[in-house]
Amino acid sequence: MKDEEALAMALGVNLLAAAGALTAAIHDGVLVRGFDDLRPAHGFAFARMAAGGATVTELAAHLGVTRQAAGQLVDELEAKGYAERRPHPDDARARLVVLTERGRACTRAAEQAAADAVRPWAGLLGEDRLRALTADLGRLAPGGPVRPTW
Repeated sequence: MKDEEALAMALGVNLLAAAGALTAAIHDGVLVRGFDDLRPAHGFAFARMAAGGATVTELAAHLGVTRQAAGQLVDELEAKGYAERRPHPDDARARLVVLTERGRACTRAAEQAAADAVRPWAGLLGEDRLRALTADLGRLAPGGPVRPTW
């Protein structure tokens, strides 16, 4: 294996490991904060809905699943009180899925858990290197996709 291939493999493995560890830490933090009826996949849906809502079709595209699977996820989130369907302001045929107050509280808990999970990284890498890493990763993968690996 060439040096560049070995580097690529090591980088990929480390990025996947960091993403998995961060996802698990956020999920654990959400559980500890009292939201014990969710899976990590719900958080990825919350991330898309947090910016003013999304249609089921938009959620399906964001999550990389079928419209039917996204609809089932929304049904589950509605039943648990995290989301609700509302008339779409721009399309009379569509419904907008938005977070309820409980969903927004869970999103805040996830943000706190993410901060708790990343805080030790600054101690390990130093503030400057962590900022540089954040900027570099932003250039490598601007905008995602950020979704679960089913």
